[in-house]
Amino acid sequence: MTEVTLYGIPNCDTVKKARRWLDEQGVPYRFHDFKKLGVPAERLAHWVATLGWEALVNRRGTTWRKLPAQEQARVVDAKSAEAALAAHPSLIKRPVVEAGAKVLVGFDEAAYATLK
Repeated sequence: MTEVTLYGIPNCDTVKKARRWLDEQGVPYRFHDFKKLGVPAERLAHWVATLGWEALVNRRGTTWRKLPAQEQARVVDAKSAEAALAAHPSLIKRPVVEAGAKVLVGFDEAAYATLK
């Protein structure tokens, strides 16, 4: 089985759902807590390259809404998004899951079933 790493914040409801599903399905995984361990720069760059920056920026969350309008307006491309996501890890849509070459964002039971 491919090693699975789930990146996120422990108190996020979607992360809780994903962790619960992985546990129930018996899928072993390693949890990387953004709050305690930060966002690995090389992983963030890989996610942006793989998924596109738009998929990673959570514009519906509290962190985005609390950003000043000028800072929101600066998020226009991969480079600016990567800088914003590194500075504000809570802006990253969660969870991000890596399993081998596969990268998933958010929680979708059908997509997660492919991790087994």
